[in-house]
Amino acid sequence: MGATTRTPTVAYKPRPGEIPTNPGVYRFRDADGRVLYVGKAKNLRARLSNYFAPLHTLHERTRRMVTTAASVEWTVVATDVDSLQLEYQWIKEFDPPFNVRYKDDKSYPFMAITLADEAPRVIVTRNRRIKGAKYFGPYPKVWAVHDTIDLMIKVFPIRTCSDSSYKKAMSTGRPCFPGQIGRCGGPCSMKVTIEEHRAIVEDFVAFMSGGDQRFTRELTARMREASAAMDYESAAVYRDKLQAIDAVLNKSALVLSPDTDADLFGIAEDELAANVQHFVIRGGRVRGVRATTIEKELDITGADLVDQVLQRTYGGAAEADIPKQVLVPALPEDAADLEEWLRERRGRNVSIQVAQRGRKAELMRTATLNAQQALMLHKTRRTSDYVARTQALTDLQEALDLAEAPLRIECFDVSHLGGTNVVASMVVFEDGLPRKDQYRSFKVDETTDDTDSLYQVLTRRLAYVDRGDDLSTDRGIGPGAETAIASTTDAAATALSADEDFVTERRRPRFAYRPQLLVVDGGKPQVEAAARALRDAGHEEIALCGIAKRLEEVWLPGEDYPVILPRTSEALYLLQRLRDEAHRFAITHQRKRRRRDIQSVLAEIPGLGEARIRALLRHFGSVAALKRATTEQIEELPGVGPKLAASIHSHLADS
Repeated sequence: MGATTRTPTVAYKPRPGEIPTNPGVYRFRDADGRVLYVGKAKNLRARLSNYFAPLHTLHERTRRMVTTAASVEWTVVATDVDSLQLEYQWIKEFDPPFNVRYKDDKSYPFMAITLADEAPRVIVTRNRRIKGAKYFGPYPKVWAVHDTIDLMIKVFPIRTCSDSSYKKAMSTGRPCFPGQIGRCGGPCSMKVTIEEHRAIVEDFVAFMSGGDQRFTRELTARMREASAAMDYESAAVYRDKLQAIDAVLNKSALVLSPDTDADLFGIAEDELAANVQHFVIRGGRVRGVRATTIEKELDITGADLVDQVLQRTYGGAAEADIPKQVLVPALPEDAADLEEWLRERRGRNVSIQVAQRGRKAELMRTATLNAQQALMLHKTRRTSDYVARTQALTDLQEALDLAEAPLRIECFDVSHLGGTNVVASMVVFEDGLPRKDQYRSFKVDETTDDTDSLYQVLTRRLAYVDRGDDLSTDRGIGPGAETAIASTTDAAATALSADEDFVTERRRPRFAYRPQLLVVDGGKPQVEAAARALRDAGHEEIALCGIAKRLEEVWLPGEDYPVILPRTSEALYLLQRLRDEAHRFAITHQRKRRRRDIQSVLAEIPGLGEARIRALLRHFGSVAALKRATTEQIEELPGVGPKLAASIHSHLADS
């Protein structure tokens, strides 16, 4: 296990010769012995040496983990596959704070078959820990499970009654009540034996597991035989069962070939979190979808995240729950080892593949889109939750050493295309929620210097703080009295409307409110430019910070090192949402300006009206594609002749 040798940077750094080059699993512990992080490596020496590089070269969060730890220890294993299993077991046992953290969507209901019972029954449950049960789903709604069960018991009549009803019926010899009305097909209905019922249950499970083609063929053959024998009553029974099977199958459309058994993982992620959509495909149909949210602590992305997801999904899975094919958005580095590990657990071959083309790629895009929407919803819910918002504002106050919680926060972002079409945005959050009626957009002089653009924008914005202070003093009111302030800002509104460099989302500005915190999108240079604008405007009492995209660092003016908030911090989620919203708003305004600009250029061309301008942009898809088009390509558009095409090409080349 790990040795401890003191160095100038990390006291517990082992000597390189002490670390074996074998495959294995390592653990970082803090001073109290708590496991902080668990990882695996094909070569322990090579992997651990990365953690003990000079601290300034490490990712900020890796540096925090390394400096928080007090020791490192490792276990050598025989093969890479063994390291996969051991890593999974340790993560499950110790729940290390720096490993990715999973939050399963436990709200979805499942269909469960209680196979451990003498007479298994089908139930709707959210409990995934019923001993010996076989699960199907999850389903989006409870009624969807009940509808499926209602259809299934028409084809495979198995037990649905409660355990108490079953015991009473079996002891008295009288059918259970659901059995009397045709809603229970167990032995308690007195229509089948325990052995016959078990055979029906096995067919039920086989059908739900993807064996629908066999049952369809068998029922069709029996229906035809009965019809040929003029046993129309039996033929009608088989017909009704086939209709019930068709209804069940229509609820899960055929997405891949009927012989496909696969698990598909769509993943959407950002710097703080990820969402995984796990599509369970059996017999070519999506039999269930499981959504998982991952809280990231260290900087883990792409293929490494896929590696972690597969280990967690299959580490405790039963043999029957591991498919022959696993479809992922990116192959992990140790994909071959993962395949061997899964093959050992399943007892048959398992392949891990990237869905690159065809119907599998289309399904991957669908899963990824679902993951993106779920991730956005997760972040939105966190921000809109009152307790989470309160915690976020309190955390911000403590992290930035503010005198009070920042109830009004304004965030600024600058966007441009190579120094042209420079715009800036201001978004406003009050009590942790967006105030879209107070969003603002700015036109900025063309420049490639973001810091200069930011200085310009903040100078213009801060000028209105003084106007608001004067108006509030004259009327004897505070900035919180919204109705009164609205009536006193008419002069400011007139001035803003007359300012050609200022664009509003709505024409009723409340621009004079004083923010408790200004946030800028960027790192140290942007923060210093914003601090200079605050000093020059005489408003250094307003707090300021910046959030850098790459590492999610929070920068304060005059500081040489950033503030590192925990990845699961509500404050960091709030800052990230502010930054993303400001970026979205800036890009939206920039696109509108670009569209207006190109339409203005095209409108100058004789013979080109609004309808043809719209047709041109719709045909080529974008302004950039239109500018790249040749005269001959433009001429292909209906109604555009050689002369007009040459004129369009010439005007765009000069614009």
